[in-house]
Amino acid sequence: MKTMFGSKLGSRLAALVLGLMTVATPAIAQTPAAAPANVHGVVRNPAGFVLKTGDVKFSVMVAGSKPADPKDITYQHSYPIDANGNYKGADLPAGSYIAVVWAEGKAADFLPVTVKPGEDKTLDFDMSREEYIKGMSEADRKALEDYKKKNASVAADNAKIQNINAVLTKALADQKAGKPDDAVTALQGVMELRPNEPVLWQALGQAQLASADLAYKTNKNDPAVVGKYADAAASYQKAVDLSATASKKATPEQLGVYYQNMGTALIKSGKLKEGADSFDASAKANPANAGSVYYNEAATLFNMNKTEEAGAAADKAIAADPKRADPYYIKAQGLVQKATVDPKTQKIVLPPGCLEAYQEYLELAPEGQHAKEITESLTSMQQPLKNSFKAGKKG
Repeated sequence: MKTMFGSKLGSRLAALVLGLMTVATPAIAQTPAAAPANVHGVVRNPAGFVLKTGDVKFSVMVAGSKPADPKDITYQHSYPIDANGNYKGADLPAGSYIAVVWAEGKAADFLPVTVKPGEDKTLDFDMSREEYIKGMSEADRKALEDYKKKNASVAADNAKIQNINAVLTKALADQKAGKPDDAVTALQGVMELRPNEPVLWQALGQAQLASADLAYKTNKNDPAVVGKYADAAASYQKAVDLSATASKKATPEQLGVYYQNMGTALIKSGKLKEGADSFDASAKANPANAGSVYYNEAATLFNMNKTEEAGAAADKAIAADPKRADPYYIKAQGLVQKATVDPKTQKIVLPPGCLEAYQEYLELAPEGQHAKEITESLTSMQQPLKNSFKAGKKG
């Protein structure tokens, strides 16, 4: 908005100055004083908002001077207005002044002021006062009303955003404190404020997923658990759908997270095929993270004792990142259950790919958390270890 200055300001100020000069008294002249005064205050524009830039200037009016315009006045002191609308000065000699607000190269407001030696003087400028508004032109008043309406909407919007940010912060704290249900309730309460924000649906889905995990841990047979996971999946789907619009376009990393978490919720709700599709979509959205995505899919399935499906996901993880050790362990653990016993030798016969997966894990993570377990298992089954593990490695 352009600074709201009354079109009659120059003539009003000149009239005030001339009025002061008609008073036959030396009171308007600067009176020398040993101690200067402190002067400070806040400056508000006609809309009532603080003025963030400009200066407050002070002029001693000497008898005989006849300024036709505020810009022709000589100002002896000038103090800048900061971003909070405040100005201050500590060197103003005692005396009578005209204090003028300057902004955007124009005189915006003025007030007469007298300061005493050593005084701490507060001088605020409030251009939203009735007298000031009446002095504005009709065009300026209309522009002011438009400005107020626009900024009222912005202020209300900012208040909503602050409220949402506070809720998001608390929701995260509640989850860390093991209270995901509180986080879900709080987030559901602000969804109507920003129903089309993907990040809010992602946050709600995260809280719902944590709530479902907690319920599963407490009582995995509770029929409500499946519904909780389904709710989380639905929230993540909403985040994905909203991210497709140009104005809410998600980054590859964000979209990958949405799909991956949705896949976890779907698998835990029992929808394995749909969950696998979501993990595939996550890897497609952010290919650089595909190895991690498929490992998380494999781990989720493995922890649900879905070993065959976990093995298939582990193969995808290995293809995406062959240097990651843990998918080999998941793959091998799924295959080892299909081991048989040779009736002639009574030795355990591992299915194709099982031994190789175990050995690859040891090759990549000789000190990994499963290394000792694998080494002992292969030794007990009289299965060969690669030469690199026969010596110099702690079992």
